Amino acid sequence: MDWMEIVSALALVMFIIVLLPATRDMMRNSSKGTSADWMSLVIPAAVVFLFIMLLVKLV
Repeated sequence: MDWMEIVSALALVMFIIVLLPATRDMMRNSSKGTSADWMSLVIPAAVVFLFIMLLVKLV
């Protein structure tokens, strides 16, 4: 490992250490999604997936 990889690994560890407490707090205090919220995510994701599958089939 050269020094650039070591510095990058240390930076990654520092980001995790700094962001983990804030992430835990956000997860605890976030609102829970309703079924309508989840469907507003699932339907566009399914459409995008089907469109990508169509493009793959055309190639």
